[in-house]
Amino acid sequence: MVELPQYILLGKFRMFKKFFMLFKIARKLSTSGVINSIYKIHTPPFIIKAFFFLIGFSFKNKKDKNYSVPEGNLRDALQGMGTTFIKLGQFLATRPDIIGTKTADELEGLQDKLPAFDLFVAKNILRRELGKENFEQISNISEPVAAASIAQVHFANINVNGQNKDVAIKILRPNIEKIFNDELDALMLLAYIIKSFVKKTKRLKLVEVVQLLREITNLEMDLRFEAAAATELYENTKNDIGFKVPKIYWNQTSKKILCLDRIDGISIREVEKLKSMNIDVNKIAKDLIQHFLRHAVRDGFFHADMHQGNLFVTKDGLISPVDFGIMGRLSKTNKKYLAEILYGFIKRDYKKVAEIHFLAGLVPKTISRDEFAQALRSIGEPIFGQSVKDISGSKLLSQLFEITEKFNMETQIQLLLLQKTMVVVEGVARKLDPDTNIWNVSRPILEDWLKKIKNPVNKIEEVVGEASEVLKRLPELPIIMDKANDVMSLIAEGKFNPNMLKNNSLREEELKLELIRNKMIGGVLILVIFVLIVF
Repeated sequence: MVELPQYILLGKFRMFKKFFMLFKIARKLSTSGVINSIYKIHTPPFIIKAFFFLIGFSFKNKKDKNYSVPEGNLRDALQGMGTTFIKLGQFLATRPDIIGTKTADELEGLQDKLPAFDLFVAKNILRRELGKENFEQISNISEPVAAASIAQVHFANINVNGQNKDVAIKILRPNIEKIFNDELDALMLLAYIIKSFVKKTKRLKLVEVVQLLREITNLEMDLRFEAAAATELYENTKNDIGFKVPKIYWNQTSKKILCLDRIDGISIREVEKLKSMNIDVNKIAKDLIQHFLRHAVRDGFFHADMHQGNLFVTKDGLISPVDFGIMGRLSKTNKKYLAEILYGFIKRDYKKVAEIHFLAGLVPKTISRDEFAQALRSIGEPIFGQSVKDISGSKLLSQLFEITEKFNMETQIQLLLLQKTMVVVEGVARKLDPDTNIWNVSRPILEDWLKKIKNPVNKIEEVVGEASEVLKRLPELPIIMDKANDVMSLIAEGKFNPNMLKNNSLREEELKLELIRNKMIGGVLILVIFVLIVF
């Protein structure tokens, strides 16, 4: 009998493990209420229904099943499935272009209050990650004060140059990367199988969604990236009156540890408590909107997860954000277009807003400018003169996405993230002061920014800066032209397709999935029978 090489056996084991995890997840989806909730939102093809019926079948009486949530409540169903699915739901809440505005609104309320791991385990992680010397600078480590899907938070004190600092320490859950990546591998395979066998689902871009979720979560699981984002926001806003970003302590920060100033403040959701401390909540509402817009149009870098749980107000009335895992970034051009578009809405100059969309390349040139301006007017007119309490953020977003679809506008993820964050910020402001007018509050920020970018001195500086960059590259011009000529020749001969450079990681992932699918189709029936017997 010929023995198979070890690497082949290992490959088969991994393949079986991935396939088995896929069936476990599919069964969990079927029995948790998630699938029933999805059926209420979208009617899938018969083959998908049949697949989940088989996976969820049980010889036990259905009345004996312990459904964790009522059918139809997608948010609670995902929350009941644990870490990966909580994160999936949070991510999908930012993509109403994929799942629809109504579903995105439901998932926005997804919380991730999970059981904490032991303080003893947390201290061992700190000691291992930071080293003896940096660990010994930490004292009075508290029990966990918050536990989320990928990490938990402890309060402590650290010694910085002889000074005692009150800090919050965020620690990744043990083995969380492996758990996420194993489950995401299975989800990726499920998405690929559905895409392969049900052609109508191609437009949903299921594989791309899972791949993007993987990229986002892998970044979130390196807390040095979050620390870098917090530091950048701190530097951008350190002179902004009324806004305070906690400082990062890099000696006590690593891939699995984030150490930052402890915020001595009150959650922005505790409105009555804020009022009892003589804090002007109306001013806080106004400041919150203005700070967010200022960061977007001035810096092109903004906190993209500004819900109530991530915002505190200090005794001095300063707004202080936490959790910098999701940040938005706008290019120089997008900042300018954003300010012009919002200001155009405020001035009710819809033709100007339409023109900016065309200049920005957001709308195909074949579309009628007048028709697009008319569509924009249908969004803008109903909201003027209304207070925040009378403006439906979800309705506004819904109209924007309808226009996007109607005029074949390309979805821009960062602008989508900005739109979603604006709705969240408006919602927080609504709780503080129901009578704040979003447009009146936004106007001075946008006017100041537009004056700045249209200032002749700034224009000259911009042109000089761009010219100097061109001059620096002049010596390289002959080489660049030669390379461009070579590439154009290859394209002309049909030997090179520039589109092949896009989404390389996604294409590699799809090739792997295709190979796995081809190998495993023969074992589907056996595994279904096995699952039904075992479970």
